[in-house]
Amino acid sequence: MTVPSLPAAVFPLLPDPDQAREWAEQELADPTYQAAEPTFIDRIAQAVGRFLGDLLRVPDTSGWGPSALIVLAIVVAALIVVALLIWGRPRLASRATPPAHALFDDDVRSADELRADAGEAAARADWDHAIVLRFRAFARGLTERGLVDPPPGATVRAFCREAASALPSLASPLDTAAEIFDDVRYLRRPGTIERYRAIVDLDDQAVRTRPTPAATT
Repeated sequence: MTVPSLPAAVFPLLPDPDQAREWAEQELADPTYQAAEPTFIDRIAQAVGRFLGDLLRVPDTSGWGPSALIVLAIVVAALIVVALLIWGRPRLASRATPPAHALFDDDVRSADELRADAGEAAARADWDHAIVLRFRAFARGLTERGLVDPPPGATVRAFCREAASALPSLASPLDTAAEIFDDVRYLRRPGTIERYRAIVDLDDQAVRTRPTPAATT
């Protein structure tokens, strides 16, 4: 018995591996599949959700629950705030206080030389430079007279305290002069002719003032 031949369309097509891969890529390139994939934001939200779930998940035998962990987190945050208030405040205070600086900065000029240079700066209306130089002239004059013997790197405040011991009548002008010097030299506040005259008056008074007997001894 002869079996009649059937058309080729009746039998299913069996693609080779390369053709099957090509068909699959074409099918997956359909925008419908791409729209169904999670976006980058979705992946981030899922990761955050898993992290929070792992954080709040505890063994059943431990007796701890999510509410206990929340309370523990609040306690830890409170301890951190208290630590910052206790140990952080002194650091902020130390930063707010200007550091001590040396008075002469290795300047070896004599008092007369410093006075002359200060006068030249004042003639140019360079009040910042004039104030610094005239205050150093005042300080150098006291050291040349042997009234004050500051150690190397002595600060302006320390020098003025020692100078006030030798010349008590100048204690108040010394405080004002030290503040002016620090403002102009280190805090970068602008000098003025009034401030310069205050330093000049202090230097002139120091030259005319006789030291106390204790300082002379």
